[in-house]
Amino acid sequence: MPPPQGPDQDNRDIVARLVDLGRRAKQASLEMARANRGAKDAALEFAAQLLGDRSEEILAANRVDVDNAREAGLPATVLDRLRLDEARVDSMAVGLRQVAALGDPIGEVQSGWVRPNGLRVTRVRVPLGVIGIVYENRPNVTSDAAGLCIKSGNSVILRGSSSSIESNMVIEEVIREALVKADLPQDGVILVRDTSRQAASEFMKLDGYVDCLIPRGGPSLIESIRNEATIPYILDGDGNCHVYVDRSADLDMAIRIIVNAKTQRPSVCNAAESLVLHQDIAEVLLPRLIVEMPQVELVGDARAMAIAPQVGQASCDDFAREFLDLKMSVAVVDNLETAIAHVQRNSSGHSEAIVTSDYKAANEFASRVDCAAVLVNASTRFIDGGELGLGAEIGISTQKLHARGPMGLESLTSLKFVVHGDGQVRV
Repeated sequence: MPPPQGPDQDNRDIVARLVDLGRRAKQASLEMARANRGAKDAALEFAAQLLGDRSEEILAANRVDVDNAREAGLPATVLDRLRLDEARVDSMAVGLRQVAALGDPIGEVQSGWVRPNGLRVTRVRVPLGVIGIVYENRPNVTSDAAGLCIKSGNSVILRGSSSSIESNMVIEEVIREALVKADLPQDGVILVRDTSRQAASEFMKLDGYVDCLIPRGGPSLIESIRNEATIPYILDGDGNCHVYVDRSADLDMAIRIIVNAKTQRPSVCNAAESLVLHQDIAEVLLPRLIVEMPQVELVGDARAMAIAPQVGQASCDDFAREFLDLKMSVAVVDNLETAIAHVQRNSSGHSEAIVTSDYKAANEFASRVDCAAVLVNASTRFIDGGELGLGAEIGISTQKLHARGPMGLESLTSLKFVVHGDGQVRV
């Protein structure tokens, strides 16, 4: 009798393939954890070189992805995140070299002390093991995530979206070739080629194989992680980033910051989505902003609309929305206290900025706003691993355990207690 076919068999086949990937990644993680810095840095250097050598192949694959996405009717913001060009491929290579130049966290003694009985206690950084990354659209994540996992002594299983599969496959081949050239296990980096929804769901349940799951994507992906994942995860959540302009702000500085935060790359999570203006400067600043960024659609509250007729009416949801587009909400507030209340009510916990020359106001805002990052007199676009000196980032955590903010090498490690004695026994 032939074996049973149908959805159940298909699902068993998906699970079997994923378990095989998990076993391979787990075995590779044991070797990656023992790898010395020289080998890991060599792998990153080889990968950076190969990205340049194979850039034409990568860009050709990416054109296929972009064309397919365009034919599928995906919006311009998605196409922007998906699209690679020579500059972005070069940036991926630069990111790998920046990670190679960073110190190796593995084996670092985080703290140590001696007990009265002579036991010498240390807490030492160790890899997490196997990292799972689920992400949408951005093929640069394939390189960035692999580089950070290699340097931190982890192996990684990458599950990108169907929209970027052609790009991701070539980039994965580059990284795996680099691992072999550095005498490291090529299964230190594995791409899941099955981009079906069922494969994504089962990937979130690879207990015993994946030690930590990191999603990078929109609300639907985050919701599915919350509902379906059975392994620990770190959420890279929405970025409803605010810029609050205080009454004492330098308005020229405020305009530069807002225009950069909103328009430099509106489709990313650290772009500003919400503008909050102190009533004392709103009537002067808002009309100037409209002139400086005419391409941005502004929607606001009644006070903003009264100042500038170009401002449309915002819905209640607009003040908490991550537009990822050339659109921005505007609220006019009475004072710092109401500004903080507005931000707290609508924040996604990502990054919030204040523009002010009042030191006390800056400290009040920074201490009371509950988010992963606060900026004083700077664009929200700086909340990025590379811009903050962490090298390429694996995401920006909007939760509080075990990592928060841009996640670099340290966020991919854990701590192990190592205790040295001289024959002590407990009495």
